Amino acid sequence: MTEGKIVKVSGPLVIAEGMREANMFDVVRVGEANLIGEIIEMHGDRASIQVYEETAGLGRGDRVVSTGAPLSVELGPGMMENIYDGIQRPLIAIKNAVGPNITRGVDLPALDREKKWYFEATAKKGDRVTGGDVYGTVKENEVVTLKIMVPPGVNGRIEELLSGYYTVTDVIGTLSHDDGTTSDITLMQKWPVRRARPYKEKLPPNEPLITGQRNVDSMFPVAKGGTACIPGPFGSGKTVVQHQLAKWSDADFVIYIGCGERGNEMTDVLLEFPEIADPKTGFSLMKRTVLIANTSDMPVAAREASVYTGITIAEYLRDMGCSVAVIADSTSRWAEALREMSGRLEEMPGEEGYPAYLTSRLAQFYERAGMVRCIGSEEKVGALTAIGAVSPPGGDISEPVSQATLRIVKVFWGLDSSLAYKRHFPAINWLNSYSLYKDRLATWFEKNVAGDWMSQITEAMKILSEEASLDEIVKLVGIDALSDTDRLTLEVAQSIREDFLQQDAMSNDDSFCPPEKQHDLLALILYFKEAAGRAIEAGAPIEEISQLPVRERIGRAKSVPTAEYKEEYAKIRAAVDAETSSAVKRS
Repeated sequence: MTEGKIVKVSGPLVIAEGMREANMFDVVRVGEANLIGEIIEMHGDRASIQVYEETAGLGRGDRVVSTGAPLSVELGPGMMENIYDGIQRPLIAIKNAVGPNITRGVDLPALDREKKWYFEATAKKGDRVTGGDVYGTVKENEVVTLKIMVPPGVNGRIEELLSGYYTVTDVIGTLSHDDGTTSDITLMQKWPVRRARPYKEKLPPNEPLITGQRNVDSMFPVAKGGTACIPGPFGSGKTVVQHQLAKWSDADFVIYIGCGERGNEMTDVLLEFPEIADPKTGFSLMKRTVLIANTSDMPVAAREASVYTGITIAEYLRDMGCSVAVIADSTSRWAEALREMSGRLEEMPGEEGYPAYLTSRLAQFYERAGMVRCIGSEEKVGALTAIGAVSPPGGDISEPVSQATLRIVKVFWGLDSSLAYKRHFPAINWLNSYSLYKDRLATWFEKNVAGDWMSQITEAMKILSEEASLDEIVKLVGIDALSDTDRLTLEVAQSIREDFLQQDAMSNDDSFCPPEKQHDLLALILYFKEAAGRAIEAGAPIEEISQLPVRERIGRAKSVPTAEYKEEYAKIRAAVDAETSSAVKRS
């Protein structure tokens, strides 16, 4: 254990001397209050420490003690439904212990040491195990059954393993190693947050993360194990989109990282998630969710650690062979924490004051996503999908954080405040968003949903692009200058925007739209375009076509309950044929 003395305090940065024996990224205890910190720079016997708590009251000569261990998280039963701060301190337990305000130096374990869990052993005495193998299971709640695994890098033969009720620190068995030593088996393991957990092989992402959001699944899909970003200015609906992704995406677990966002936004999450009925299970969404709450008024250094805490928990769950969605809100606030610490360290600033290593730090976060073949004797495939919100000042995505993120991620859902002000949600701009997974995932959609999936999406995007070009002409010379065919394109484009892309998050029937219904709804709109085009060629005026009663039925088609939509869509198709034919006869 190394002990030094403080020589300088600058906000969350503390410099201590006498720390020659300490290592980079060691956790330290600072001052009489034992504040938690982490060594981020070493110069001779001087260590630069970022302190994860308020440093008021620290002064020269106060002691600093290194624990000799890196910043780690506790992984095991008790994580689900929990709310942690950026360094995995349990906020509910802290509130119960010290009240609504976090007391400096408070040190409570991340996992409850008193609660007993029933462990059911699946391995037996004499079995040879290696890192990633499963000892047994613990039913954490009505929804989640955790696999208790051998920690990475550990192997040996089971000497004893007992089923029963245990706390996370109780010894449930013994493991003998090849060198003759033995170690205890417990329900809990620890892992350093800045080190990615190992896996056998990273697999190509070839299966979509189904979100039930038409603008996402159809137009700009993200793969399981993929990376995506949601940049957008204030008021453009980032939080609504993230809530929808957390609620409806077909991931087994959701890790929601509130990284430096406003306290009231995080409060909305904390209040809403327990009340949301999980569509998969019928229980509260919190049953399979872990929240990391590190708001803008909490210590800035902990904001930097929070994303690593969240993704390490996600990797542990992925090691079980599960699909995990990590939603970080927002990486811009995380980057601001990097900028503040970099400035206090007096490092050479990069663009707009951000550190030169901004891109590499962002890459370290997003590269930990992926679909992988997990370690262990058993064949397990897990996926970790990383979705980060970006909050560029003034909505300017040319700023460094947005640009660095776009160079790393494969999906860009660009939010547009003008769409949000028109009450168009999700406010994803279809003209500047993109997904580099679209072609790869087309095979899955065409095999599992419909053979014409990609051609239909391509046709819809073509119509929306044509609308953008025609709008410029309309602004110059008016809509009467357009041909009937071009005016039909504008009508159909409006239908795609309002009847397909626009979605009501508050509606029971429209909040989630399965891929089959997405395909059939878009097919209905394109079928109208085809029938209306034939009618116009036969002499029907566009003014009459645009006023057909079936247009309203198409507009309401997205709200038809999923269980009943096929029959209703067939009736609407028949009405399209009948009404366009009548329009031709009248002309």
